[in-house]
Amino acid sequence: MGLSLYPVSLVLLPGFSLFTLGAVRAALTVANEVEGEALYQLRQYSLEGEAALSQCGLALTAEPLANLNPGQPGLLLLIADERPSEDASRQLGQHLRRLGQDGDWVLGACGTGAQVLAQHGLLDGYRAAIDWQLQAEAAERYPGTVFSPGLYELDRNRISAGAGAAVTDLLLHWLGKRHGSMFAAEVAVALGVERLRGGDERQPVPASTQPAVGSVRLKDALELMAANLAEPLPAEDIAQLVGVSRRQLERLFRQHLDTFPSRYYLELRLKHARRQLKQTTLSIQQVGLACGFTSGSHFSTTYRNYFGCTPREERARNTMPLVESYNAGEDLE
Repeated sequence: MGLSLYPVSLVLLPGFSLFTLGAVRAALTVANEVEGEALYQLRQYSLEGEAALSQCGLALTAEPLANLNPGQPGLLLLIADERPSEDASRQLGQHLRRLGQDGDWVLGACGTGAQVLAQHGLLDGYRAAIDWQLQAEAAERYPGTVFSPGLYELDRNRISAGAGAAVTDLLLHWLGKRHGSMFAAEVAVALGVERLRGGDERQPVPASTQPAVGSVRLKDALELMAANLAEPLPAEDIAQLVGVSRRQLERLFRQHLDTFPSRYYLELRLKHARRQLKQTTLSIQQVGLACGFTSGSHFSTTYRNYFGCTPREERARNTMPLVESYNAGEDLE
C-alpha cells in the first residue's frame, strides 16, 4: 500500500522501566506485522544522547533529543517510571513546548512522565493518567490538568498511562482510533491480551501501600459504596456505619484519595453505568436505576457533565470490542 511511516519518538528518562519500553515496542512492532508492512518507525532518545540507564541498571543506546525533527509530526512518548528530576524536566521543557505548539504532534507519557508534560503547561485543559503514587501530588501542583485515577487517558492529541501494563491498553486503544478496532483487536490477539481494559478502570493500588492510619475505616467505606450503587447511602450513614464522624470521613477521603466521599461515590456510580452501557443490553433507564438515578433526566445530565456525552450517545458509540469478539469490526470513536 506504500503507507508513509509514522514516527514514534521514545524519550527514555533516567530510571525508566524495561518492561514499559518493551510493552511499547511490542505493541507497535506487532502493529507493523499485522499490517504486513511498516506503519510505525521507532527511535529512542535521551536528553543528550547519553546511554539511557534503566531501573534495573541496564544502559541502552539512544540518540540526543536534539536530533528529533519537529517538522515531521508523530507521537512523542515520555517513558518514566521514577520521579523525574527537576533538572531533567527543565531540559525537556524547550523541546516539548516547541512540539506542543504544533497540533499535529501527539504528546504522550507513561508512568510518571505526565508530570513533566504538566510542568510545562502541555496538559492544561486535558485529562491525564499518571502513576497512582504521584496522582495526589500532581493534582495539587498542576490544577490545570485533570489527573484521573484510571489506567490511561486519550484526550485529543495527548495520551497517557499509569505504570505497568496500562501502556499496552493505552496503545491498543490508540491503534484502534487510528486503524479501526478490528485491527487493534488483531494486535491484541497477537500480543496475547485476553481482555481490553477501559481507561476508566482504576489503577491497582497494592494493599500494603495503604496508610495504616484510618485505612481500615476507609476500606470499609469504599466497600459500602461499591455494595450500594442502586440505593446510594447518605454520607452520614456511611460515616456512622464505619465508626467515624462525617468530617472525619471527609478527611480520610481527602488524605488518601484526594477527593470527597460524595465525589468518589458519584464517580463510582457513573463509571459503573458506563460499563453497563457498553457491556450489557440493559435499557438506559434500567442502567440509571441500577446506578442510583431515579430520574432519567438527572442521569442524562450528570452523565453528560462527567463524560461529555449522554448515556444514549454513549450507547450509540462504536466502542472497542473484547478480544474474543473482535470480528464485530466496530471502529473506535
